[in-house]
Amino acid sequence: MFFPDSFKLSLPSDREIQVTREFDAPRRLVFDAFTKPELVRRWLLGPPGWTMPMCEIDLRVGGAYRYAWRSESDGAQMAMGGVFREVVPHERLVATEKFDEAWYPGEALDTTLFEETRGITRTTIVVLYESQEARDTARRSGMEHGMAAGYDRLEGLLSTFIGERT
Repeated sequence: MFFPDSFKLSLPSDREIQVTREFDAPRRLVFDAFTKPELVRRWLLGPPGWTMPMCEIDLRVGGAYRYAWRSESDGAQMAMGGVFREVVPHERLVATEKFDEAWYPGEALDTTLFEETRGITRTTIVVLYESQEARDTARRSGMEHGMAAGYDRLEGLLSTFIGERT
C-alpha cells in the first residue's frame, strides 16, 4: 500500500481519529468528488476488489446519504449511512455515520474540511466516536489502508479532470 507523504492519521483526542490528505486539484473538484454519487462510486471503494452498487447523497442539511459496497471475490457486503448536519459548499461537511452491521459501538460524527492553497487541496476528516472503545476499535481495523487506497483512486480521478482542462 502506498501512503503519500501528505496522508496523515492522528488521534487528536481519546474519541477522535483525524485523517488528512492533499490533492493536486482545486477544492471545487475535490468537494464534487466527495459529494456527487457518480464520482464517489469511482473512488470510495476501500481495498481493491470492492464495488459500490449503491451511492445515494441528498446534499443538504437534514439530507441523508447511503453507501453499500460488495466484494467481487466473495460477495461480502457492507453498508452505512447518515444525515448531513452541516453543508458549506466547497468548504465543510458534517454528517453522522452508522454502519448497518456495526463493527464499532454507536454512531460517529464526521467533519470534513476542504482547504485550497495554490491549487493544492487538503482534506481533513475528523471522526468523533461515542467512546474511546469505539475509536480504538476503528483504529485497530486498519481503516487507514482502505482510506489510502480510496484516496489513491481519487488522486487518479482528479488528474483526469485536470488533464481534460489543459
